[in-house]
Amino acid sequence: MADAFDVVVVGAGPGGYVAAIRAAQLGLSTAIVERENLGGICLNWGCIPTKALLKTGEIYDQLGHLEAYGLSASDRGYDFAKVIARSRAIAKQLSGGVAFLMKKHKITVVEGAATLGKGDPAPKITVALKAGGERALTAKSVILATGARARTFPDIGLEPDGDRVWTYREAMIPAACPKSLLVIGSGAIGIEFASFYRSLGAEVTVIEALPRILPVEDEEVSAAAQKAFEKRGMTFRIGAKVTRLAKTAKGVALELEAGGKTEKLEAEKAIVAVGIAANVEGIGLETLGLKLDHGHVVVDGHGATNVKGLYAIGDVAGPPWLAHKAMHEGVHVAEQIAGYPSPALTAPIPGCTYSTPQIASIGLTEAAAKASGLAVKVGRFPFRANGKAIAAGETEGFVKTVFDAKTGALVGAHMIGGEVTEQIQGFAIAMTLEATEQDLFATVFPHPTMSEAMHEASLDAYGMVLHI
Repeated sequence: MADAFDVVVVGAGPGGYVAAIRAAQLGLSTAIVERENLGGICLNWGCIPTKALLKTGEIYDQLGHLEAYGLSASDRGYDFAKVIARSRAIAKQLSGGVAFLMKKHKITVVEGAATLGKGDPAPKITVALKAGGERALTAKSVILATGARARTFPDIGLEPDGDRVWTYREAMIPAACPKSLLVIGSGAIGIEFASFYRSLGAEVTVIEALPRILPVEDEEVSAAAQKAFEKRGMTFRIGAKVTRLAKTAKGVALELEAGGKTEKLEAEKAIVAVGIAANVEGIGLETLGLKLDHGHVVVDGHGATNVKGLYAIGDVAGPPWLAHKAMHEGVHVAEQIAGYPSPALTAPIPGCTYSTPQIASIGLTEAAAKASGLAVKVGRFPFRANGKAIAAGETEGFVKTVFDAKTGALVGAHMIGGEVTEQIQGFAIAMTLEATEQDLFATVFPHPTMSEAMHEASLDAYGMVLHI
């Protein structure tokens, strides 16, 4: 006999466990099914452990520039095993925290792999338990939060082998830091690993098929980022298509085509970071007639699918593939199920890349805004003219704002520099509250802070910049 719940969440990543918590807070009996680790990819193999690694790399970089601060130290070095162990310990700690939250909110955790079948009023769930056997669940509503995995291309050798060819998983737990590394793909994941391994001394080459790195970012930010990374010693092959990756006696060899020419690169290791594939296979979705688009579940503005009683959130439901987007959707869907209607999911979603330097953005790029037909006013302010940035030795980078010239609405903001990932939330709040240029002009930014560059970039769009 099946165990009955108001809500069953399939997948315990950021979107899934947050959806379960919010559903429980609203008085709904809730179960969550997870086949691997509470916290999902983000907490265990993505967002959190990579930030631990990147912080190590950032500090190690800073140790190499102590003279600029009037300091000195000798014997700079690292214990790579301890670097990795710290990252894994942090992931384990936070996964345990999610387990505590499930217990606190009286959410039933079912460990195993779920399969969905036709049911009423929502799909039924059969779980192949980790401990053996099966468990049947029914619910009034089911939330699909199965996430995504690294995209691979086995036919040309872009597939992890656990040794020389890595995805993000293998790149977080190697036995030693490679002397040389090829990173295939220059999105956030590829750039973050390239930045980390370069910080620890690896010779890093990044290969990108599109005409510029970080292709979702504003063109000025992409150009500034590449210049900054090259200054750190990273090498780039832009507009280059990988045709083959093969193992050699010493590591890997990569063949690529660029500008009508063929080139061969060799390195000790390679990281494949060319996008993701939604986890939609092997869970019975085809039997439900669930509508997919380019491998992702199609949802409406409230996370509902075309199957009665079934919702989808996070990476499985399409871009942007970001944990905070999944969490936001999880809360929204839980409230919809509980009978608390709200406007459709339209809030702007910020994106962050935690490299050195950091990159953060929200809304439309300048090019996208113009392509949509908007007349725009664009402002810029460099950190080299910001007092706190100068004092902190973080003068590289800038803030760029994009306003609708007709309404004064802030439609996009783009940042590169020290700790910009901590500052972008200011623009996120402004855009969510539909702030205009006048609202930003009237906001008092504390001095001295790097956030003053946000104010100055807004003023600059209207010819009112003060400190440059």
